[in-house]
Amino acid sequence: MSSKPSPTFDVRDRVVILTGGAGLLGAEYARALAEAGARPVIADLNLNRARRIAAPLSGAVAVRVDVTDPASVRRMVSRVLRTCGRIDGLVNNAALDPKFDPRNAPRHVISFEDFPLDLWNRGLAVDLTGMFLCAQAVAPSMLRQGKGVIVNVSSTYGLVGPDQRLYENGAYKPVVYSVTKSAVLGFTRYLAAYWAGKGLRVNSLTPGGVYNGHDDEFVRRYSSRTPLGRMADKSEYCGALLFLLSDASSYMTGANLVVDGGWTAW
Repeated sequence: MSSKPSPTFDVRDRVVILTGGAGLLGAEYARALAEAGARPVIADLNLNRARRIAAPLSGAVAVRVDVTDPASVRRMVSRVLRTCGRIDGLVNNAALDPKFDPRNAPRHVISFEDFPLDLWNRGLAVDLTGMFLCAQAVAPSMLRQGKGVIVNVSSTYGLVGPDQRLYENGAYKPVVYSVTKSAVLGFTRYLAAYWAGKGLRVNSLTPGGVYNGHDDEFVRRYSSRTPLGRMADKSEYCGALLFLLSDASSYMTGANLVVDGGWTAW
């Protein structure tokens, strides 16, 4: 039996915009897409880091974008169309505080009762409004092509409430993260239904916790809550993303693909 993947998994030459492309998972997605022959557009607020990630990747493009700024999003899309000629996929991956990272600890020590309105509004702007603006901006090009794929990245905390027992020293998973990641699922279903029959497919990818230098105690507590008994490696979501961007998922729209080591099974 041939070990070659089915042609339906082929994403060669497809132009895919990755927002938050310079982040931990965004960079991994970009590498996976490039290895599969796609043209990843690494779109991030940090242009220098986006360029460093793009440099060794065949066909990759780096572009600066502030997903909360409509003008910045429009400029990004215009540049991609000028440079690449088309847009086949959008991965709405940009998010504020997408993981519990000790370096971001100050954001995690604020209880719900004291959570500031400015952080709430900032989280809404990046995690949710950013997806709205990016989807809105790429839609005209995809509709003209009669084909396109959007993947909105959610979280297990968009499906279930955060287990605050995981955290210590007065830390909390911020309220705005769970609220926006829940809203992502509704946004996905709305767009899938809205573009029904237009050739545009919209799905969500829901990853679980990924290891990023967490301390041993946090890893132990997290792993004990997961049937597979560990956190994910940063590479372990790439297969799911490639599946959603390829024709292998051609009969999926409005769906949510959960890759969480079984976290939400319990």
